[in-house]
Amino acid sequence: MRIGLEPLDVDRHAPLLHAWVTHPRSVFWMMQDASVDDVRREYTDIVASPHHDAWLGRTGPGGGAVGPAGTPSFLAETYDPAHSPLVGHHDTQPGDLGMHVLVAPTDTPVHGFTAAVFAAVVRHCFTLPGHDGVTTRRVVVEPDARNTAIHDLNARAGFVAEREIDLPDKRALLSTCTAEGFAASELGATDDPTGDVP
Repeated sequence: MRIGLEPLDVDRHAPLLHAWVTHPRSVFWMMQDASVDDVRREYTDIVASPHHDAWLGRTGPGGGAVGPAGTPSFLAETYDPAHSPLVGHHDTQPGDLGMHVLVAPTDTPVHGFTAAVFAAVVRHCFTLPGHDGVTTRRVVVEPDARNTAIHDLNARAGFVAEREIDLPDKRALLSTCTAEGFAASELGATDDPTGDVP
């Protein structure tokens, strides 16, 4: 499987994102009652922000690069923790980059797909320059404290849970991952950067 990320085209992708973020399985995304226009406004603001970026992820069969013909399969966001609700909760260091990931909900899950996507997104984060101009050294996540599935996935990718924190919209488990921690992890240790991860 090949996995690629591209900057989100809000006008083109808003209806697709709406279907994903309002799906019952996306409850931790906290947009269950959003309209298409709500989603369009939210991601227009994200794309316009100098401190936040959104990425559409595509997947395709192995053997070549993923281009526009790849299947839209996930959403990723990267952000500067120094300009986020983490201010006051996280000791931001040069090279820190925040991350969110949403794999498209499906009624026919494929074994290993979410892990492969997650590994690709973390790997992508470590190729990006941070919003402070320093190459990303550490990825920061703050998933809902009740979302045990993502905590397990984070651990498989080398994230270390720091502590639970209270954010404006949730109680979150603040976790961080260094490039070295990811490289040594179950998901980061694969030789295939596009990952057929079990």
